[in-house]
Parts: sequence; structure tokens; C-alpha cells
Amino acid sequence: MAKDWQVLTRMTGGAAVEIDRVRVIDQDVVIEGPFELPPLARLAAEDQIFVAAFVGCHGSIKQMEKFFDVSYPTIKSRLNRIASALPGLEIAAPVTGGDRPPVGDLLTRLERGEMSVDDVLLRLRPPLEKP
Repeated sequence: MAKDWQVLTRMTGGAAVEIDRVRVIDQDVVIEGPFELPPLARLAAEDQIFVAAFVGCHGSIKQMEKFFDVSYPTIKSRLNRIASALPGLEIAAPVTGGDRPPVGDLLTRLERGEMSVDDVLLRLRPPLEKP
């Protein structure tokens, strides 16, 4: 049996949806007027499932690779596409000093198993000052 959100997703076919009436069931309160769906609810059903899986995997791309049986770049590409569809998620590039790699790159390499925790910590240390 299809869930209500699945029926709504099929009916709208990805078109924009506006809610006109909201009812708080436990309090028997009804609010009428135009309401936008929250950003996550505006995503396609498949993307909502992907986001839920990502949360369920505690943000581990490695676990997502296993769960969906796809490669790291596929997961990263989908995350980037979903993030670009959500307002307010513009994240500035990390500021790095000298030849230190960005923290995000180090964490990605750690998650892939390409680096150890000690290696990452070593690279994150500020360079020694020269006298």
C-alpha cells in the first residue's frame, strides 16, 4: 500500500506544491493560508530517501557506498547535487595555511582509509615558526 507522500509525489510529478491548510491533530487546531513545503520536503522522493539513508549512516560515505552499492564519486556527486537544491547550504571553501591541504580533503582521505588518524592530525598541526 502506498504512503500518502508517495501518492502526492506521483500526483505532482515534481512540480511545486503549496499547502493551503494545516491541521495539528493532537490539538484539533487548523491553520489556513498559503504555506511552502520545507526544503527537504521539496526534494524528489528518491533524494529524500537518500538523505534519510545518509543520516541513518551517520554521514559515513563509506557506509553509503555499501548501502547503495555505488562508488565514492557517485555518493559525493549526489550529495553535491542535493546540497545545491537546498537553500542556505552554501559552504565556503576552507581557509588553509601555506601548503596544508583543506581539512575536508584530509577527512575524506581518512574516511576512505587512505590516511590514518595520526597522519591527519600531523597534517593539521600548524607549521613550526622559524626563528
